[in-house]
Amino acid sequence: MNIKQPDAALGAGADNQVLAGRATMLGMLLLIYTSNFIDRTILATLAQAIKIDLGITDAQLGLLQGLAFALFYTALGIPLARLSEHVNRVSLISICLAIWSVMTALCGAAQSFLQLFLLRVGVGIGEAGCTPPAHSLISDLYGPEKRATALAIYSIGIPLGMMIGAVSGGWLTDAFNWRVAMVVVGLPGLVLALVFRIIAREPKRGGAEAMPFEDSDKTPSISETAKHLFGNPAFFHITVGATLVGFVGYGTGTFAQAYFIRMFDLSYAQVGLAFGLIGGFSAGVGTLLGGVLSDWAGRRQRAWYAILPGVGLLIATPAYIFAFTRNDWMAAVWLMLLPGLFHYAYIGPTLGVMHNLATPRMRATATALFFVAVNLIGLGLGPYATGLVIDFIVELMFSGAGFENFVTACPGGVAPADASTVLTQACASASALGTRYGIVVILLIFVWAAFHYFWAARHMGRSLQRAPLNA
Repeated sequence: MNIKQPDAALGAGADNQVLAGRATMLGMLLLIYTSNFIDRTILATLAQAIKIDLGITDAQLGLLQGLAFALFYTALGIPLARLSEHVNRVSLISICLAIWSVMTALCGAAQSFLQLFLLRVGVGIGEAGCTPPAHSLISDLYGPEKRATALAIYSIGIPLGMMIGAVSGGWLTDAFNWRVAMVVVGLPGLVLALVFRIIAREPKRGGAEAMPFEDSDKTPSISETAKHLFGNPAFFHITVGATLVGFVGYGTGTFAQAYFIRMFDLSYAQVGLAFGLIGGFSAGVGTLLGGVLSDWAGRRQRAWYAILPGVGLLIATPAYIFAFTRNDWMAAVWLMLLPGLFHYAYIGPTLGVMHNLATPRMRATATALFFVAVNLIGLGLGPYATGLVIDFIVELMFSGAGFENFVTACPGGVAPADASTVLTQACASASALGTRYGIVVILLIFVWAAFHYFWAARHMGRSLQRAPLNA
């Protein structure tokens, strides 16, 4: 299907074919981003099974979920983004989707921590070519006053991917094992890559702008793009805030499902269903509302693009802590509905500000530069740091029970089959409570992130003068 060029009014006078073309492209990009996050985050669902099978620590789990993926994801993000400023973005996304899907399936064959680490690196290499060109495509289809909403719709792939990965991964692990789960969730991406390449068409760059940018056919250098974006105080603070949100989100998300297994002895299928449906629903609604509300309020006062995420994070922090400290798992899971609505409201406005500020031929590079910080620090270090904090608190609690060296006494976080009842209980209690309080400690960083969003709001009016919003 050809994607006809949208006009600047985003639908005013546009015919049905144009609108259908936009919807087709956005819908397929949403499916691809969903696949992206299924493959990226399924490790959180399988974490406890992998830990026991490979006999690794929570810090090592954090490395698998974070740094193994993020290193090459960020390293290749910029060159692939630069490439996408010049080549067909649809083809690039299709190739990268096929790569990360194969790598995810191969993770099921890993027999050691090192093998799984290297395969996760491969997943990161493939996924590096997804979001920068996808954001660039969306910004060429939707103009400034609808861009945050469109990017929020695309970003619903995050909770959708987490939901599908959690439900399917939990069921497959219980029914078979974690290795089968990796294979089953990875291979469908190959079909999606082929369908996207056949159906989607490349739109004209910059065609959705109400006011054309000067030198729209010139591709700015990396340094020019970085100076244009990060020299802006509002965007600088938004980037810091988003990085901190990613640090907390990826860090706590890596261990949240494992916590419910450790604390309440739930099955993988139970935890996957609970987190997938309840957590995925609230995160999805929060992501969409964040984009829609920020576009609506931003037409009246641009500062709302930063105020809304800041307020959401201040509400989400105590709500998450309250949920994670309940002693009834049903109550804890249902309480997750509230913080998810406010936590994920930051995505649409954050991305909308970035793409409204960037020129058409710097948008893929701008996305890559933005995600260098968000993913290298947030995704790369968040899970590892959270794992270290949990390991530290677990060891404290284990020693408080009169034992030493949790890793040796409880390999994989559980007592050996022939252990005494006292040791078995000590291993389980230290693991569960250490995970709970480690998550709580990391959640407090949300308050720091909110401060940066509020600081960005002070500069927001001047930041978007280059890309004025239509009232």
